[in-house]
Amino acid sequence: MKTHKKELEHTTNAVKPVLSGLLVGSVIGAATALLFAPRSGEETRAEIRDKAVELRDQATETVKDTVSQAKSRVSDVKDNVMDKVEGLKQRGKYTMNKQLDRVSHAAETGKEKVQEY
Repeated sequence: MKTHKKELEHTTNAVKPVLSGLLVGSVIGAATALLFAPRSGEETRAEIRDKAVELRDQATETVKDTVSQAKSRVSDVKDNVMDKVEGLKQRGKYTMNKQLDRVSHAAETGKEKVQEY
Protein backbone atom coordinates (compact mmCIF):
# COMPACT_ATOMS: atom_id res chain seq x y z
CA MET A 1 0.00 0.00 0.00
CA LYS A 2 2.88 2.33 0.77
CA THR A 3 4.27 1.73 -2.70
CA HIS A 4 1.00 2.76 -4.34
CA LYS A 5 0.78 5.84 -2.15
CA LYS A 6 4.33 6.80 -3.10
CA GLU A 7 3.52 6.26 -6.79
CA LEU A 8 0.47 8.51 -6.50
CA GLU A 9 2.48 11.19 -4.68
CA HIS A 10 5.22 10.93 -7.31
CA THR A 11 2.68 11.29 -10.12
CA THR A 12 1.03 14.25 -8.41
CA ASN A 13 4.41 15.89 -7.76
CA ALA A 14 5.42 15.38 -11.39
CA VAL A 15 2.21 16.97 -12.70
CA LYS A 16 2.44 20.18 -10.64
CA PRO A 17 5.49 21.69 -12.41
CA VAL A 18 4.07 20.80 -15.82
CA LEU A 19 0.78 22.52 -15.07
CA SER A 20 2.55 25.55 -13.61
CA GLY A 21 4.87 25.81 -16.62
CA LEU A 22 2.00 25.47 -19.04
CA LEU A 23 -0.02 28.16 -17.31
CA VAL A 24 2.87 30.60 -16.91
CA GLY A 25 4.05 30.04 -20.48
CA SER A 26 0.57 30.58 -21.85
CA VAL A 27 0.12 33.81 -19.92
CA ILE A 28 3.51 35.18 -20.95
CA GLY A 29 3.01 34.21 -24.60
CA ALA A 30 -0.46 35.69 -24.78
CA ALA A 31 0.55 38.91 -23.03
CA THR A 32 3.59 39.35 -25.28
CA ALA A 33 1.57 38.77 -28.44
CA LEU A 34 -1.11 41.21 -27.36
CA LEU A 35 1.24 43.96 -26.24
CA PHE A 36 3.28 43.96 -29.43
CA ALA A 37 0.31 43.76 -31.80
CA PRO A 38 -0.43 47.03 -33.68
CA ARG A 39 -3.92 47.78 -32.29
CA SER A 40 -5.73 50.48 -30.39
CA GLY A 41 -5.88 50.37 -26.60
CA GLU A 42 -9.51 49.34 -26.59
CA GLU A 43 -8.92 46.49 -29.04
CA THR A 44 -5.90 45.36 -27.03
CA ARG A 45 -7.87 45.38 -23.76
CA ALA A 46 -10.70 43.42 -25.37
CA GLU A 47 -8.20 40.91 -26.75
CA ILE A 48 -6.53 40.59 -23.33
CA ARG A 49 -9.93 40.00 -21.73
CA ASP A 50 -10.79 37.34 -24.31
CA LYS A 51 -7.42 35.62 -23.91
CA ALA A 52 -7.74 35.73 -20.11
CA VAL A 53 -11.13 34.02 -20.33
CA GLU A 54 -9.72 31.47 -22.76
CA LEU A 55 -6.73 30.76 -20.50
CA ARG A 56 -9.02 30.47 -17.48
CA ASP A 57 -11.14 27.93 -19.35
CA GLN A 58 -8.06 25.98 -20.44
CA ALA A 59 -6.70 25.99 -16.89
CA THR A 60 -10.06 24.83 -15.56
CA GLU A 61 -10.16 21.96 -18.06
CA THR A 62 -6.57 20.99 -17.26
CA VAL A 63 -7.31 20.95 -13.53
CA LYS A 64 -10.49 18.91 -14.10
CA ASP A 65 -8.56 16.42 -16.23
CA THR A 66 -5.81 16.15 -13.63
CA VAL A 67 -8.29 15.64 -10.81
CA SER A 68 -10.11 13.03 -12.88
CA GLN A 69 -6.85 11.19 -13.55
CA ALA A 70 -5.91 11.35 -9.87
CA LYS A 71 -9.33 10.00 -8.84
CA SER A 72 -8.98 7.19 -11.36
CA ARG A 73 -5.52 6.33 -10.04
CA VAL A 74 -6.79 6.37 -6.45
CA SER A 75 -9.63 4.07 -7.47
CA ASP A 76 -7.18 1.69 -9.14
CA VAL A 77 -4.96 1.67 -6.04
CA LYS A 78 -8.00 1.07 -3.82
CA ASP A 79 -9.15 -1.84 -5.98
CA ASN A 80 -5.65 -3.32 -5.93
CA VAL A 81 -5.47 -3.02 -2.14
CA MET A 82 -8.91 -4.59 -1.75
CA ASP A 83 -7.88 -7.50 -3.98
CA LYS A 84 -4.76 -8.06 -1.88
CA VAL A 85 -6.79 -7.84 1.35
CA GLU A 86 -9.21 -10.45 0.01
CA GLY A 87 -6.30 -12.70 -0.98
CA LEU A 88 -4.74 -12.38 2.47
CA LYS A 89 -8.09 -13.09 4.08
CA GLN A 90 -8.49 -16.27 2.02
CA ARG A 91 -4.94 -17.32 2.86
CA GLY A 92 -5.65 -16.73 6.56
CA LYS A 93 -8.80 -18.86 6.41
CA TYR A 94 -6.92 -21.64 4.63
CA THR A 95 -4.09 -21.56 7.17
CA MET A 96 -6.52 -21.51 10.09
CA ASN A 97 -8.47 -24.48 8.70
CA LYS A 98 -5.24 -26.37 8.12
CA GLN A 99 -4.14 -25.75 11.72
CA LEU A 100 -7.58 -26.76 13.03
CA ASP A 101 -7.34 -30.00 11.05
CA ARG A 102 -3.90 -30.69 12.58
CA VAL A 103 -5.17 -30.00 16.10
CA SER A 104 -8.24 -32.14 15.48
CA HIS A 105 -6.09 -34.96 14.14
CA ALA A 106 -3.72 -34.69 17.11
CA ALA A 107 -6.66 -34.74 19.55
CA GLU A 108 -8.12 -37.78 17.81
CA THR A 109 -4.78 -39.54 17.94
CA GLY A 110 -4.43 -38.66 21.64
CA LYS A 111 -7.94 -39.95 22.33
CA GLU A 112 -7.15 -43.26 20.60
CA LYS A 113 -3.93 -43.64 22.62
CA VAL A 114 -5.81 -43.01 25.88
CA GLN A 115 -8.43 -45.63 24.95
CA GLU A 116 -5.70 -48.20 24.19
CA TYR A 117 -4.45 -48.06 27.79
